[in-house]
Amino acid sequence: MHQEYKPQAERQTACGLPKITALIFAVAAGLSVANIYFAQPLLDSIAQDFGISPAVIGLVITLTQIGYGIGLIFIVPLGDIVDRRRLIVGQGILSAVALVFVATARTEAVLFTGMAAIGLLAVVVQVLVAFAATMATPTERGKAVGMVTSGVVTGILGARFIAGLLADWGGWRAVYMASAVLTLVMVGALMRVLPRQVSPSSGDSYLATLKSVPSLFLRDQILLVRGIFALLIFAAFSTFWTALVLPLSAPPFSYSHTQIGLIGLVGMAGAFAATGAGRFVDRGFGQWTTGFSLILLLLSWGLIALLPLSITALLIGVVLLDVAVQAVHVTNQSIIFDLYPAARSRLVGGYMVFYSTGSAGGAIASTAVYASAGWSGVSMLGAAFSASALLVWVFTRGRLSKARPNP
Repeated sequence: MHQEYKPQAERQTACGLPKITALIFAVAAGLSVANIYFAQPLLDSIAQDFGISPAVIGLVITLTQIGYGIGLIFIVPLGDIVDRRRLIVGQGILSAVALVFVATARTEAVLFTGMAAIGLLAVVVQVLVAFAATMATPTERGKAVGMVTSGVVTGILGARFIAGLLADWGGWRAVYMASAVLTLVMVGALMRVLPRQVSPSSGDSYLATLKSVPSLFLRDQILLVRGIFALLIFAAFSTFWTALVLPLSAPPFSYSHTQIGLIGLVGMAGAFAATGAGRFVDRGFGQWTTGFSLILLLLSWGLIALLPLSITALLIGVVLLDVAVQAVHVTNQSIIFDLYPAARSRLVGGYMVFYSTGSAGGAIASTAVYASAGWSGVSMLGAAFSASALLVWVFTRGRLSKARPNP
C-alpha cells in the first residue's frame, strides 16, 4: 500500500513551501475555521433578531458542525484527485457567498441553510493543511504543518473575542459581512501564491477515494492510534472550553462574554507550540513529543481544577492544556502525512473525523457532568480523557516503533 502511493507524490515536494506561502496558508486557515466559531457568542443576538426561542437557536451551532462533518467526508478527499488550487479557490469564493447569505438573512430557513453551508465549506482548512504538507520538503514538513495549524489555533480561540467586539460595534450581521470581505481578500492572496499546475496525487475515482478512507485507518495501526489520540485529546480540549463559561459567568466571578473571551487569547500559546512540535517531528522525535505533551495535558488538569480558588492557576493550566493539545495534533498530522504521501487529503479528512467525534463527545459530556458534579467533576472528566490518551501511548509506543522506522 505504501509503495503504491509514494513515488508520485514526492515529486511535488522538491521546490519546498516558501515562507510567505506558508504564512498566507496559516492566515487563510485561521479565517476559515473562525467562521465556524463566530456564532457561539452571538447566539443571544441572533435569537432576538429572528424571534427564535433559546431551545431552537442551538441549531445554528449544530447545523454548522453537521456541515463541517459532511465536508470532511465528501469534500476534503477531493484534494487527492482534483487540482487543489481550483478546489481551494472555489471553496473560498463559495464561503464568501454563504457568509453574505447569513449576514443578509431575513428568514430562519436562509439563516440555517447559510450556517450549514459555512460549515461545509470551512473544510478548506484541511485541504490547505494537506497541500502545505505536499508542497513542503520532507525535512520541513512538520514545520509547515505546524505553521498552518498555528493559524487554525488562532482562528478558533480568537473567533469568539473578535466576534464579540464586532457585534458590539455593528451588530451580529457585521461579523459575517466583514468575514465575507476578508474571505474574498484571502482568495485573492491564495490565487497569487498557489501553484498554477498541480497534478492530482492519485488517479483513483471519487467513489474509490471515499471508500479508501476507512480502510486506510483500519488496516494501518499507526493511523488508527493517531486517530485515537486525536479523539481523546480533543475530547479533553472540548471538555474544558465548553464548560468554562458556566462557572465564570456565575457568581462569584460573573464575567462578561468579552472577559471570558480574553481567556481564550491566553490559550493562543498553543499556536507557538504547533510550530515547535512540527520541528521536533522533522528531527525524528515524534513519539517522544507525543508522550511529553500528553503528560503536560494530564498535569494541566491539576491546575485547572483550582478554578474556584485561583484564576492564576487556571490561566497557567490553560496554557499547558493548549500547548499540549496542539503539539500532539501537529505531531499526529506530520506522522500520518509521511505514511501515504499520495493520500494526504483523505488522511486528514479521516483523521479529522476522530477530532470532531472527540470534540462533540467532550462538549456533551462536560455540560452534563457540570450539572451534576460541578467544576471538580469537569476537571476529573478532562483528566480521565487525558490519562486515557497517555495510557494508549504507553501501551502502543514500543509496538508501533517496531512497525516502521522513526514513526
